[in-house]
Amino acid sequence: MAPGEQTIPVDLGERRYDVRVGAGLLTSLGPTVAAIDDVTRVVVISETTVAELYAQQAAESLESAGLSHERIIFPAGEAHKTLATVSQVLDELFALAPPIDRSSLIVTLGGGVPGDLGGLVAATALRGLRFLQCPTTLLADVDASVGGKTGVDHPAGKNLIGAFHQPIGVLIDVETLRTLPAAELVGGLGECVKHAVIRDAPLLEFIEDHVDDILSVRADVMVELIARNVEIKAAVVVADEREAGERAHLNFGHTIGHAIEAFVGYGEVSHGQAVAFGMVAACRIAVDRGLIEAEAAERVEEVLLRLGLATRIDGLDPNEIWRIMQHDKKTRGGQVRMVLPVMLGAAAVFDDITPHAVQEAVAQLGT
Repeated sequence: MAPGEQTIPVDLGERRYDVRVGAGLLTSLGPTVAAIDDVTRVVVISETTVAELYAQQAAESLESAGLSHERIIFPAGEAHKTLATVSQVLDELFALAPPIDRSSLIVTLGGGVPGDLGGLVAATALRGLRFLQCPTTLLADVDASVGGKTGVDHPAGKNLIGAFHQPIGVLIDVETLRTLPAAELVGGLGECVKHAVIRDAPLLEFIEDHVDDILSVRADVMVELIARNVEIKAAVVVADEREAGERAHLNFGHTIGHAIEAFVGYGEVSHGQAVAFGMVAACRIAVDRGLIEAEAAERVEEVLLRLGLATRIDGLDPNEIWRIMQHDKKTRGGQVRMVLPVMLGAAAVFDDITPHAVQEAVAQLGT
């Protein structure tokens, strides 16, 4: 293990895998794959923007390890996270010569879209291929790349089509964050705050103390930040792999956030920013219910603002947001369920959320 690198196990028994976090890890892709048993060829699935930046580096590492590989590249953007794109990628995958087989390995290179979409391709091609995640965005580093959720969007909602399919490993190279647009970096920080609020109050303090280092992508700070977030995500996934209970806590900010994404149009507001709006609204609901003090909610808002995330958005229709939320895949019997903080560092799921509470909180996002 390289100096400064951290390895976090995701201990799922026979499907156990490691998440490696460090600077320059993309250069170790080839040796990492070469160490995996019975891999005869590699197919790298990525999107256009990431491919221009990192596909060659990945290819050189694979070639140096003597590995046969191909690339399948699809257009960048959330708008292309669809079944149509999955079908196109599968068409290219099945057209490869010689044909792929169960010894083929998928490598997903990029942020949440390549990871989610490429993971779904891996889950469905030949009824399941192994895949390795190489995330290149902070949001994917701390959230999407860990836990085996794959999927694509549908007009009825985000990530409604998918499967649980665990990767065999995750390589997180913090150096790739240096080419990330500032808005995308900031969007990923929303998920870091989410993890701190639901599971780790000291992590919130770490973020508050290192805002400047985080925004300047200081490598050692980013390794620590990402590793601590991955530890939280991994612990929750191990306790509740298929979101039957505890894993639902990871949806803090997402129920309203996903509805905002759907309302304004996917891609118009980043996922991380939408989650930030959702966390602000959820904290306000928690204050109104007497679960947390107003000062705790204000602290969450303040750190979001310091990181560059907005906490106000105009033009939302509270009634429509509530309607969209009723179609969320986490509803039970038509009842909206939400994760609310009960203190900084702990959260719980509530299934008695009222339309008025949500509509009031959403309306306050515009003030």
